[in-house]
Amino acid sequence: MRVTRVRLFALRQELRHSFETSSHRKSGIEHLLVEVTDEDGRCGWGEIATPSDPYFGAETTATAWDIATRYLVPALLGAEGDEPAELEATWARVRGHEFARAGFSGAVWDLFSRRRGIALATALGGTRDEVVAGVSLGIEPSIDELLSQVELQRAAGYPRVKLKIAPGWDVEPVRAVRDAHPDLDLHVDANGAYPDDDDSAAVFAQLDTQGLTMIEQPFAPRELVAHAALQARIGTAVCLDESVVALGDLRTMIRLRAGRILNIKVSRMGGLTVAKAAHDLAVEAGIPVWCGGMHEFGVGRAANVAISALPGFLLPSDVSGSDKYYVDDIVAPAVTAVEGRVQVPHGPGIGHDVLVERIERGASRTYDSADVAVRDAAFTRG
Repeated sequence: MRVTRVRLFALRQELRHSFETSSHRKSGIEHLLVEVTDEDGRCGWGEIATPSDPYFGAETTATAWDIATRYLVPALLGAEGDEPAELEATWARVRGHEFARAGFSGAVWDLFSRRRGIALATALGGTRDEVVAGVSLGIEPSIDELLSQVELQRAAGYPRVKLKIAPGWDVEPVRAVRDAHPDLDLHVDANGAYPDDDDSAAVFAQLDTQGLTMIEQPFAPRELVAHAALQARIGTAVCLDESVVALGDLRTMIRLRAGRILNIKVSRMGGLTVAKAAHDLAVEAGIPVWCGGMHEFGVGRAANVAISALPGFLLPSDVSGSDKYYVDDIVAPAVTAVEGRVQVPHGPGIGHDVLVERIERGASRTYDSADVAVRDAAFTRG
């Protein structure tokens, strides 16, 4: 396959319910969508699910747009390859910028599987027909409002609930949810908000008594030694997210015993190829994995469903139905969950039709390689 055209779209969607983490609260999401076209006119779609602000990581929608237009499009345009990894190799010189690279990786994988008439899940090696989904709940103004949100999601059939925590919003809300739902598959996510000190140790010791499935990313991304020390002290599994960007990070996690569970975010790791490799390495090491989300629109959500069909994804993934977050989605049919389960599409590629006209109408910014003199054409030619 040879890539003959690349288009980018910046699109914002409002959230049904605002969402707060340890860093900030948001009421809408802006992501970038990538469309790649081959010599036969077939299209593949990917999603650059960067946050707008540099709180989860260093990337933002602004930096991703710049990297995409200055480097990734010139690298990919005109490139040929039989496998997705061959096309991904064209931008191998780009260091970091995993979210931007992941959007292009998703588009290439979608195109690859559509050309072969197979589902993306099949192309990746998936073995499941359905994926168990969990939901992630943000920090709420009060414990009563948090309990209402938990009730709402349990009524929708979701078997796992993840609670965002931060210093000052941790033990009490978690205890309240556990008391109200003693049988709930419950875990917490700190997004690296806690310092490695005695006060934090006391918090995690109390959380360790709440029957949690995991405590996700308690410390900052590079604090792998602190994570290892915490895991040695508590019985609850520590799960790493932001700490594991590359396969080398995962090997360090395994060697240090810095956690017993891995959150594989396709965006954080730079795309489907490396995410699949992380899955394989984790399975070999006996570490269960699950797929984390970044409030993806339908394109990115469908890719997450596809990779969650791999056999090592043993825990519920953040692939809840689109209607939990957005009034309308950009794919048809929308990603839906029934009793907390999402069907893995069997159609070619991501298995959903991309609503191109809706994206074109709603985009605040667009880029089309057919209309632009692509710079740095020598980037991939050496």
